[in-house]
Amino acid sequence: MIEILKSVILGIIQGITEWLPISSTGHMILFNDIWPMELSEEFVNLFLVVIQFGSILAVIVMYFSKLWPFSSKKSAEERKATWTLWLKILIGVIPAGVLGLLFDDWIDEHLYGSTVVAVMLIVYGVFFLIAEDRKREPKVKTLDQLSWKHALLIGFFQALALIPGTSRSGATILGGIWTGCARTVAAEFSFFLAIPTMFGASGLKLAKYFLRSGFGFSGIETAVLASGMVVAFVVSLIAIRFLMSYIRKHDFKVFGWYRIVLGIAVLAYFLFLK
Repeated sequence: MIEILKSVILGIIQGITEWLPISSTGHMILFNDIWPMELSEEFVNLFLVVIQFGSILAVIVMYFSKLWPFSSKKSAEERKATWTLWLKILIGVIPAGVLGLLFDDWIDEHLYGSTVVAVMLIVYGVFFLIAEDRKREPKVKTLDQLSWKHALLIGFFQALALIPGTSRSGATILGGIWTGCARTVAAEFSFFLAIPTMFGASGLKLAKYFLRSGFGFSGIETAVLASGMVVAFVVSLIAIRFLMSYIRKHDFKVFGWYRIVLGIAVLAYFLFLK
C-alpha cells in the first residue's frame, strides 16, 4: 500500500508538471530521491517514463475533435488541415526520436540524478525570463500559420528535453516563443508533440525492460503502474485547462522564477544538507 501511495503522489506530480514548463521527470526524480520506491531500479526507471501514458490520454481526450482527421463534422478543407497538422507533429518528433534511440541508455546511466535536474531547472528558468523580456509581437498566432520550419525547429528544442530537469513542455514552448509563436500556439503544439513522443519513449522503455527481464510485471508493479497512470490522467485534464487559461492573460515568468528557486533549493539540499 505504501508503494501505491507513492505512485499516486507521483501521478499527481506527473499530471501537473508534464504540462507546466517545470519538468515532470525532474520533479519525479527529486521525489524518488527523497522518498524512494522500494522496487527494482529498472522498474522505477521504467515507471518514471511509462506513467506518462496517463497524461497522453488526457491530451487525446481534450483535443480529440481537433486531432481526429476522419470526423464527419469536418469539411474536406478542415480534414486536410488536420492531416497537415499531424505531418508537422511527426516532423517535430524526428530530432528527439533519433537522439533518444541513440542516447537513451547513456542518459539513464549518467544524467538521471538530482544535481543534473537542479542545474537544468535553473538554466531553463533563466531562459524563460530572457524570452519573456524580449517582448516581440508573435508572427504565428494560430496553428494553421505554423510552418514546417517552425515544426522542425521546435522539434530540436524538444530534443534538449532528453536531459532530465529540462522539461519537454518547457523546451518546446520556449522554442515556440523564440521562433515567433504566440504562447497559446506554442503550448498547444507542445501538447500535440507529446503524443508520439511519449508513446515512442514509453514503448522503447517497455521493450528494453521486457528484453532484459524476460518476464512481465509482478502484481505490485502492475498496481503501482496502473494507479500512477490513472491519477496522471485525471490531474493532467485539470493542469492543461489551467495552463491554457493562465497563458491567455499572463506570461511564463512565474514558471521561470519557480524553476530557479527550486533548482537552488535542490542544489543546497543535496550538496550541503543531505
